[in-house]
This record gives sequence, structure tokens and C-alpha cells, in this order.
Amino acid sequence: MRVVLDHCVPRRLGALLSGHDVTTVGALGLADLDDGPLLDRLAGMCDALVTVDRRLPAQQRLSGRPFAIIVLRARTNRLGDLVVLTPAILLVLPSAPAGQATVVRA
Repeated sequence: MRVVLDHCVPRRLGALLSGHDVTTVGALGLADLDDGPLLDRLAGMCDALVTVDRRLPAQQRLSGRPFAIIVLRARTNRLGDLVVLTPAILLVLPSAPAGQATVVRA
């Protein structure tokens, strides 16, 4: 799967998502975009967006988006707190529905 890490997710988490083609919003040159325009631009560029932005599903229209949104919920957005979510992320990525948020909790 083509996975994009949001700007608030440590890029080193991508190295732990083995079997997936992982990049970052910054590497795509989209780091300066607000959430709505970012979601619009990601169409066709990825199969899933991984974020720690808990408010994203409530603040943005997700239905109809051609990619899944994986929302990570941990104590902080530091790598050490997110690493424990890696097995769950790898488990939900293949089946996460496009146009919906899937929450992965610590």
C-alpha cells in the first residue's frame, strides 16, 4: 500500500511499516497545506493517510475520499509512544475502508 504520514507523525515510524511504500506529507511538498486542501491533493497519491490529528474526522469531509485515514491515539505523538501501535497499524492498513477514519489506540 502507498501510505502517507501526516506532518504530525514522526517520519521514522514509516520505517516500521514494513511491506508498505511509505512517504511523508513533507516529502510530497504538501506540508504547508491545511487539512482540507491536503486531503484533496492526496487523492490518487496514496491508499492511506496516517495521522495523530484526532479532530480530523470531525472537521473534514472524509466520505468519498479514495484513501483510508488511520488516526493514531497514543499518550503523545512521540515515536516512543507510537511504536507500540505498529502491529495494530499493520493489521488495519489492508482492510481500512477508503473515505473513513479508522482509529488505532494504545
